[in-house]
Amino acid sequence: MQPTVRLDHRQQQTLSPRLQHAVRLLQMSSLDFVQELHDVINRNPFLEQEEGEAEEPDIAEVSAASGVAAAQIAAQEPVEIAEQVADAAGTELEEHDPGESYDTAASIDSERETWLNDGSTPTRHGEDGQLGALDLVPSRAGLRAHLHSQLNLLQLPPRDMALAKAVVESLDDDGYLRQPLTDLIGDDSDLDPLPDEQELQVALKRVQSLEPAGVAARSVSECLLLQLPSIDDPEVRELARTIVADHLDSLAAKDVPRLAQRLNATQAQIEAVCHRIRRLDPRPGWRFDSAQVQYVTPDVVVKKVRGQWTAMLNPAVVPRVRINQVYAELFQRHRASQHSELAAHLQEARWTLRNVEQRFVTILSVARAIIKRQKRFFELGPMAMKPLGLKEIAQETGMHESTVSRVTNNKFMSTPLGVFELKYFFSRAMTSSSGNSYSGTAVRGLIKDMIEEEQPTAPLSDAQIAQMLAQQGLVVARRTVTKYRQALRIDPVDRRRVHA
Repeated sequence: MQPTVRLDHRQQQTLSPRLQHAVRLLQMSSLDFVQELHDVINRNPFLEQEEGEAEEPDIAEVSAASGVAAAQIAAQEPVEIAEQVADAAGTELEEHDPGESYDTAASIDSERETWLNDGSTPTRHGEDGQLGALDLVPSRAGLRAHLHSQLNLLQLPPRDMALAKAVVESLDDDGYLRQPLTDLIGDDSDLDPLPDEQELQVALKRVQSLEPAGVAARSVSECLLLQLPSIDDPEVRELARTIVADHLDSLAAKDVPRLAQRLNATQAQIEAVCHRIRRLDPRPGWRFDSAQVQYVTPDVVVKKVRGQWTAMLNPAVVPRVRINQVYAELFQRHRASQHSELAAHLQEARWTLRNVEQRFVTILSVARAIIKRQKRFFELGPMAMKPLGLKEIAQETGMHESTVSRVTNNKFMSTPLGVFELKYFFSRAMTSSSGNSYSGTAVRGLIKDMIEEEQPTAPLSDAQIAQMLAQQGLVVARRTVTKYRQALRIDPVDRRRVHA
């Protein structure tokens, strides 16, 4: 046994750092891509945003404009990314001359603006310099601020006020008190003597008497019980009290027959009471401290132009970035000084512009290929969706399947039927009894229509839906129907049944 040296020749594909960066940018969502681009602009002196561009697009306004009224977006054929960048509209605020004098009317307008502004955000002006409609919308106070404002109207002794505010500050975002009353006041409290159980119960009841009804509850049952006084009919109110207090599980399961048997009432009476209970709010704090809505900004807008479905880039997601020509020319003049760091920044700036262009060219190419294959969907809806795989789009666009997969994730398309993720248009082929192929999306659309048209007193079970689909030549297993129904977030048959 002696050591030997052997030379092997092998071919393998490796991703360069530049290509790895391009792939990472391609699979980012629009918001992540904009944030990444801003970070690059902040650290690279050769990159700059064009004048007139806002720091970040207004996500709520873009989503509303493109998702609800997509026809308002001007039709464009973005052959080149440079044209899209040049056509993106920008707005600039007019600068006010600091030496300009103010008259009395202007002073009054200024005081009115200060009074209207809630102090949390700067007041925005329209093009005519007047307050916009959104500036006149009052800001919504949080749950704790709302409860504190009610407590301040009560003429309570300092000790009682401190205990009530301690209860308010211990509520969670749902409006519930999740911790024991004895834990509200610690040993380091300024109250002397420390409050006993009775004082804490009084403070809790005082907070529970505030609006919204059901706040400071310690369970779902208690939350609903606090809201029952809103029911005017005493018989319905008493029956609802019994159901909430003793039969909450049966209420959640919509087990009307068992409730009717236990409470010695008709199923119609129980159904009416349960319907009234479901109108109560199990999370009263959400209307004040609800989480911020996450809006989706579509990357592509689809509309019908001259009888043809066309796709265009959403101008709101196309960044207006360019190379600072002044800095670039200065660097070219002094290249002899060998500034390696500046050279790396200039190369990064050029790569960034190429990656931006390549990203949007790829997204637009994939979107147009999808529209070409799914024309019937835009005309007839989900039931006309054709089976579509990544391989077909890859062959259509000349890309690799992995590239198409990256493009379809976290990229959205605004259509007259709504906003959909690009991967929504892909589904595997299923074969009918006649030999024709259909998509799972079409089956989900049929299931949804069947359930919407069913009789409330005799809803369709998953097995019945599977039989009805088989009668139409679509052989679908019952468990597949169950999976599609759950994906549509539709309750099972027992919970959909309404008793007469």
